[in-house]
Amino acid sequence: MPKASALWVSGSDVIPMFPTFVWRVQLEAQLRRGIDAKMLSALTRMRRATPPLAPGHAWQSIQTLHTLEDFQDLVACFRRAVAGILHFLKVGYDASEISACWATVLATGAAHRVHHHPNNYLSGVYYLRTHPGADTINFHDPRSQAGIIRPPVVALTAGNTDQVVLRVQNGTLLIFPAYLPHSVDANASVEERVSISFNVMFSAFAQNLSKPQWGDHASSRRRSGAKRRASVNEMRHAPGP
Repeated sequence: MPKASALWVSGSDVIPMFPTFVWRVQLEAQLRRGIDAKMLSALTRMRRATPPLAPGHAWQSIQTLHTLEDFQDLVACFRRAVAGILHFLKVGYDASEISACWATVLATGAAHRVHHHPNNYLSGVYYLRTHPGADTINFHDPRSQAGIIRPPVVALTAGNTDQVVLRVQNGTLLIFPAYLPHSVDANASVEERVSISFNVMFSAFAQNLSKPQWGDHASSRRRSGAKRRASVNEMRHAPGP
């Protein structure tokens, strides 16, 4: 090995590979106000028969908001943003559709645990009502193996962190890969946090793969899970070769 003072490198580089993107769009103010007014009115009607949210509780709408008239202006923004993303990624198949769209309301103290959206290509969220203490979303490192060794660091950077916190505001639209784990911290505001989430899948796959696995589809999901458990049980008790 040469001495420390000796020249031993003629060049060096850091090559970033396999990036995970989050696209952020801020809707124009006048457009946003018109869109938000219609959607908030529609959500108020949907919640009319339900009691006010207690602290720590959340409310979710049906998963087909993208089919309702009051949400079509926002859906048009979703579609334009998705088309731009597919172009940016140089995807050669541009026939896509929204497979689910729903509203989430978080009362004071309510949070959303880490999750992702299986069987979709992209996911997104639009923010109707944010407040100080209820204006962030957390994105978590999708590489589970990266956490096996976690040495101490002297400063957090994009290259060593396992969580990125993004601050949002009314009218912010985020779109990201559906595999990217994300979560929402407990609402520290006295006001409700209101957002509209959606999933996007390529049309050739959407019919069978992308249906929401909750609500009306929960019973079929439970039946499917029971079948999987039964098959595993059978495998455990299957005679050897």
